[in-house]
Amino acid sequence: MRVALFVTCVNDAVYPATGIATVRLLERLGVEVDFPEAQTCCGQPQYNTGYRRETVPLARRTARVFDGYDHVVTPSGSCAAMVRDHYPAMGDSAAAAFAPRMYELTEFLVDVLGVTDVGAYFPHSVTYHPSCHGLRLLGLGDRPRKLLNAVKGIELRELPGAQECCGFGGTFAVKNADVSTAMGRDKARNAVSTGAEVLCGGDNSCLMHIGGVLSRESQPVRPLHIAEILASTEEEPWS
Repeated sequence: MRVALFVTCVNDAVYPATGIATVRLLERLGVEVDFPEAQTCCGQPQYNTGYRRETVPLARRTARVFDGYDHVVTPSGSCAAMVRDHYPAMGDSAAAAFAPRMYELTEFLVDVLGVTDVGAYFPHSVTYHPSCHGLRLLGLGDRPRKLLNAVKGIELRELPGAQECCGFGGTFAVKNADVSTAMGRDKARNAVSTGAEVLCGGDNSCLMHIGGVLSRESQPVRPLHIAEILASTEEEPWS
């Protein structure tokens, strides 16, 4: 199977290890991964800020860049939800036709490849935060948990208030900084209470927000994208 990777702005600029882990994981499972270099932002920041009309050219461009691929995989529930949930409502036929071909990483693994055990090895204690877009718009359900449960050596710990928003929300964190910070502190406190070494999730934007709180409070919990856990093996362990 041949797919295209939509790495997203946040991963490309701040968390390149997540994109590398996604490719490593998919290739280990026999998937051929292309990376169209013309890809840019999907338009989510503009769309969420109210510039709906100005987002259409970005959506149209994204559809054009990934034309010809039956499956486009992204390690971001947020960006996948933007494409799948909002592109069809923009009134652009190309963007609407492209939307169903976008898959968040964990749903691609479980629903398309039909695997939950990806051969991962991660001998650490982990707690999982389900981001809002993956939880509510994509309906990922227990797919990420199924994948994590199959990881050799992992110790999963329940996160109190797991379904509560971390407070990032993209531009929400800028417009409502005090509320956003308070929500981030709640989520960080819950993560610390589990005693886990690692807080994982499917959106680095959320992990960046929570991780900022953890760092400022000198907490030992390390945020880590689920792709990096699933890509880790006994031969190539997480460092």
